[in-house]
Amino acid sequence: MARMTMVQALNLALTQEMENNEAVIVLGEDVGVDGGVFRVTNGLIEKYGTDRCVDTPLAEGGIIGMALGMAIYGLRPVAEIQFSGFIYQGFHQIEQHVARMRWRSRGRFTAPMVIRAPYAAGVRALEHHSESREVYFAHTPGLKVVIPSSPRNARALLVAAMRDPDPVIFFEPKSIYRAFREDVPEEEETMEIGKSVRVREGDDLTLVSYGAMMRPALEAAETLAEEDGIDAELIDLLTISPLDDSLFTKSVEKTGRVVVVHEAHRSFGPGAEIVSRIIEKSFWYLEAPVKRVTGFDVITPLFAREQVYLPDYHRVLRAARETLSV
Repeated sequence: MARMTMVQALNLALTQEMENNEAVIVLGEDVGVDGGVFRVTNGLIEKYGTDRCVDTPLAEGGIIGMALGMAIYGLRPVAEIQFSGFIYQGFHQIEQHVARMRWRSRGRFTAPMVIRAPYAAGVRALEHHSESREVYFAHTPGLKVVIPSSPRNARALLVAAMRDPDPVIFFEPKSIYRAFREDVPEEEETMEIGKSVRVREGDDLTLVSYGAMMRPALEAAETLAEEDGIDAELIDLLTISPLDDSLFTKSVEKTGRVVVVHEAHRSFGPGAEIVSRIIEKSFWYLEAPVKRVTGFDVITPLFAREQVYLPDYHRVLRAARETLSV
């Protein structure tokens, strides 16, 4: 296995799937000649030409609309939106057409397409470059929303997304694009969309997270073990919609205590749905109120205050110790 960053792993997924399936088309702003703003699509235009790696105008509605047309007529487009904060210029295409195509046509047409976007904060970016608004898309019927947390699962999930018969919003946490490396097999590997995974086993506390927030959650779990003798179980959701609640609700039945960690704003965020599922399915097993560690209900601040906004290891650890003290 090669040790790869998330950028390299995503590039491997695109390269191999374009090799395996001529219907796969990559399109977006600067994805070709420049290899993408984060170089995820680097080298694709040289290998597959301008017909399959398409540099588009700066027009998100046009990118998504063109990808939808391609998907309806038999291609497998992978549309890159340069930053997730620019996706709203094409949201009308996503909500009114992409998400509804199978329903609207009563199954006559489907939209097997992927919309990729670097998302969330942590890289000292400008306004509109750091949003964590995955709940907009998870709340939209007809879409699948995937958020990987490491190079290996990013590669496996992107392959699965490109093969899915329905549209997938694929958010890539840019703060971990190059933050660490992981062994990624050269041979094909996929993961099932809509399945969470248990990253760490434990009996005393359940931590639920996804994306870049898995790193502070894991660090807090390890500190709890070393300093407090607490075994925390850590669940990585991987897919926000459809949400797999089987692992975390069963885990709560074992531990009785839970902390949910995400970067998105607190009010009406993904954590609220997670807590609701726990209340519905595992309420009688709870021994303490559920804690949420989240972003604040403010516009994501610019880089001078960015780290204050982001949930970190210290906030997760404090919430865990508070819930354990009840």
